[in-house]
Amino acid sequence: MRQLIKSIKIAVGIFSIIGLQGCYSFTGAAIDPNVKTISVAFFQNYAPIAQVTLSQEFTEALKDIFISQTNLTLVKENGDLHFEGAITRYDAVPLAIQGNEQAAQTRLNITVNVKFTNRIDPTQSFEKSFTQFEDFESTETLASREAQLIEAVNEKLTQDIFNASVGNW
Repeated sequence: MRQLIKSIKIAVGIFSIIGLQGCYSFTGAAIDPNVKTISVAFFQNYAPIAQVTLSQEFTEALKDIFISQTNLTLVKENGDLHFEGAITRYDAVPLAIQGNEQAAQTRLNITVNVKFTNRIDPTQSFEKSFTQFEDFESTETLASREAQLIEAVNEKLTQDIFNASVGNW
């Protein structure tokens, strides 16, 4: 029993020290306590052949990850953290060509160019591209799996963007 109480006291002490550091980091994020808001501009789709709802789905997925993993308030524009950019690639390419010259799998690739502005600490700002993919069996059509594939790729992309902007990775 004494060991349990001692362990609890140590845990409380550690959490108190973490709390005094001024940044919260429960999701791997290290956000300056002066950062209160986030804004995400609509990501236009400049990829030649993409689903018409891709821009909206990606933009909402990026907002969602910050809403669910931080205490930041989403504002329409001029957030302390601001994201803007465009979808620049959307394609499905064959993979794993078999002996009969048929692809065993197909890969859906999506690339977004992101401009991140940190108005509180401009040294953290960046502009770069993020690419992710999801593979599916070539016996399936892209149209039959497109919604699930886009959701999976968006989840990976937004996690990469989250990590790059506030994850200190």
